Amino acid sequence: MFRKKSFWGTLVLGAALAAPLLASGCAAHVRYYDDYYADYHPWNDGEARAYRVWLSERRYEYREFARLNREQQRDYWRWRHDHPGRY
Repeated sequence: MFRKKSFWGTLVLGAALAAPLLASGCAAHVRYYDDYYADYHPWNDGEARAYRVWLSERRYEYREFARLNREQQRDYWRWRHDHPGRY
């Protein structure tokens, strides 16, 4: 009887410890395709920072990048290619 409880306890503890590692791995792989320059951009902290600068320069309110229309996304990628490595 004691072995069954120990097995389930170990299994639950292992799942609880592994869950954050599995969940955080998916968020790091978001990337967007820039059709104007035909390349991909990973969406990471640096890109999010640059996006906020772009929004403030244009006095736009914050919206998720994926919700921008195609022309606004293209404008962002043009701006981003003109400002490489600054953010």
